[in-house]
Amino acid sequence: MSSSRPLIGIITVSDRASSGEYEDLSGPAIADALREFLATECEYETVIVPDEVDQIVAAVKGFTARGAGLICTTGGTGPSPRDVTPEAMELVIEKELRGFGELMRKASLDIGVPTAILSRQTAGIVGKSLIVNMPGKPASIRVCLEAIFPAIPYCIELAEGPYLEGNPDVVQVFRPKKK
Repeated sequence: MSSSRPLIGIITVSDRASSGEYEDLSGPAIADALREFLATECEYETVIVPDEVDQIVAAVKGFTARGAGLICTTGGTGPSPRDVTPEAMELVIEKELRGFGELMRKASLDIGVPTAILSRQTAGIVGKSLIVNMPGKPASIRVCLEAIFPAIPYCIELAEGPYLEGNPDVVQVFRPKKK
């Protein structure tokens, strides 16, 4: 990682993708969207882990130890027995930010996805890192990121993480006006 570019960690949580049964499309979907939304040139790194709490926690801790300002997980947020991403987040998050999950579910409901209410997405702060749990479907990732991204750079700034500038041609980032 280049020390001059902020690190963004992406964690794909999937038994099948981690075993090579199918290609991870969700992690790249997050990176593609963030590259569009951010004017700041960042370093993107993706890891793929199975639906196992200890491996999810280890991946999050690995990124926070390396100073990632933003860590996005994808997958493992549903109601099935193997969906354990929220349980892993409970073990690492210092401050939960429930509004992110609420807005992601609303954005999905607004486009006619009635099963959005089954998602247990959340977000939180660990040290100076913002962690956001995204859905596992690439199309849903885009919908959710468009909804929450305006708050992400300022949230990271408040957590004393790296300064990220949004791409104003794509998304309007919220920052309070300075007096």
